[in-house]
Amino acid sequence: MSDWTPAEMPRLDDATVVVTGANSGLGYEGTREFARRGATVVMACRSVERAETAAAELRESTSATLELDVRECDLASLDSVETFADGLAADYDGVDVLCNNAGVMAIPRGETEDGFETQFGVNHLGHFALTGRLFPLLVAADGIDGDARVVTQSSGAHETGEMDFSDLNWERSYGKWKAYGRSKLANLLFAYELQRRLDAADDDLGVRSVACHPGYADTNLQLRTAAESGNPLLKLGMRAANAVLGQDAATGAEPMLYAATADVDGGAYVEPGGLMNMRGHPTVGRSNDASYDRDDARRLWEYSTEATSVEFPL
Repeated sequence: MSDWTPAEMPRLDDATVVVTGANSGLGYEGTREFARRGATVVMACRSVERAETAAAELRESTSATLELDVRECDLASLDSVETFADGLAADYDGVDVLCNNAGVMAIPRGETEDGFETQFGVNHLGHFALTGRLFPLLVAADGIDGDARVVTQSSGAHETGEMDFSDLNWERSYGKWKAYGRSKLANLLFAYELQRRLDAADDDLGVRSVACHPGYADTNLQLRTAAESGNPLLKLGMRAANAVLGQDAATGAEPMLYAATADVDGGAYVEPGGLMNMRGHPTVGRSNDASYDRDDARRLWEYSTEATSVEFPL
């Protein structure tokens, strides 16, 4: 049983950390811990208003001086991702940690601004584009223990996902939970393929790609799923499940914090070390076999590059 807690995180006084979805849930708790250790945290959020409110709450809840930089980044818009990355490049010399954390879960079928199915577009393609746009800043950073980190948040639901390259955007049929599982499987295929491409690069670029999942964490992600369904009974059920089964968001954020700052190899998968890997403190584990499928990872990378018009210099 792992006993690691954020108390073991190093000081991050000169580090710049980008967290998507930083205004609530896992992103909010992760932002708190990064900032408490001296990092400048860029809160990359769809709603600047909600992010400013969250930043004010974080500052009020701690005696430490927190360096928080709120910026708009809507992962459902490739233009917004590009604008965010351009603004960051103008103001920062490097990004030491990028936490690809934001996401949507099991919502009715919709499409992003660019015409992608929303869960696949936000959870995977938006983060693929963001990582590619910020890649020069990652390479330029000093990083943690010498390497910048790309931390991609997946879910245990990746085990239900299947890659159907003939219908990645669910235009023929749609199941909201199946679509969520596919998007989380895509997160892992991307994280591992990025590390393989880093390993194959001619030079050591000083960037490490790590994946994680939070276990069953009590956050507003489940409540949004229920609200989007329009079913009041589902909302009650989600609240009850969160209360009985879920661990608090602070504990759920620990795998992301561990992946970002602890001594882990590129390509690692950090997950809770407790009951069924859904609760407890973080440990390095293994995701399902499908997530390590190199052919699927290459096909997904090629599709993502074409779909987003973002190419990594690898």
